[in-house]
Amino acid sequence: MSTQYSILFKQEHAHDDAIWTAAWGKSEADGSETIITGSLDDMVKVWKWSDEKLELQWNLEGHQLGVVSVDISHNGAIAASSSLDAHIRLWDLESGKQIKSMDAGPVDAWTVAFSPDSKYIATGSHLGKVNIFGVESGKKEHSLDTRGKFILSIAYSPDGKYLASGAIDGIINIFDIATGKLLHTLEGHAMPIRSLTFSPDSQLLVTASDDGYIKIYDVQHANLAGTLSGHGSWVLNVAFSPDHTHFVSSSSDKSVKVWDASSRACINTFFDHQDQVWCVKYNSNGSKIVSAGDDRAIHIYDCPL
Repeated sequence: MSTQYSILFKQEHAHDDAIWTAAWGKSEADGSETIITGSLDDMVKVWKWSDEKLELQWNLEGHQLGVVSVDISHNGAIAASSSLDAHIRLWDLESGKQIKSMDAGPVDAWTVAFSPDSKYIATGSHLGKVNIFGVESGKKEHSLDTRGKFILSIAYSPDGKYLASGAIDGIINIFDIATGKLLHTLEGHAMPIRSLTFSPDSQLLVTASDDGYIKIYDVQHANLAGTLSGHGSWVLNVAFSPDHTHFVSSSSDKSVKVWDASSRACINTFFDHQDQVWCVKYNSNGSKIVSAGDDRAIHIYDCPL
């Protein structure tokens, strides 16, 4: 455990083109840690993280166009990927084999997210609908309508009660999952919302936008609790640490920033990437951060706990 933030590992040339998405999972079966990345090169790659280095485990082939989003089920066994080819694919991380391919309709899958029980996958659509697919059935089972614009980002609350979506026009919608009702519409940003994330206790929602700001909302009351500036350009991704104390953001300004969740101050900035940083995630205990972006490199950072 380190006492300061530092870069631990760099995987240069991890893909043949820009890396748009990454996820970090931990297997409940054997405790092994897996990072998956998706790229404009149409590939999903599975990396094992052990002994403080990345090792390529699988190249998952099947998507015909760039991979825009990946996620890992909560038990670490299955990965989901969505692509510009309008297909969502499910992969067995043990064998590296495709389990299912689901046709989401023309250009109709963007961000994919597993529900907390990993029985469903939600994805945002160009028509302003959140489509929810059954992992077992491989079929669309529900749809939540924002009556809004193209949904770029999506997140489930960890308690399984809420689903939040962020649209290209800066509108955020929060749904009650049990009833399918739209609870809140938040108009805090005037530009696309590339990413949003709930705090581990499901009380806060953090949003990232092309307007360069990060906003924090109180989910229950739909109040704006804070606006954070610091990035010099679009904020592309945000992720909360599992212990609720910090969150991390990545930006077109080539930086990755770590924020203190209670003081809302930026406490560390990494300027290690050569180009815009599309994705950033914590590992399961918050001791590490992974980032990746247009420079085709995957970076792993050490966080003091």
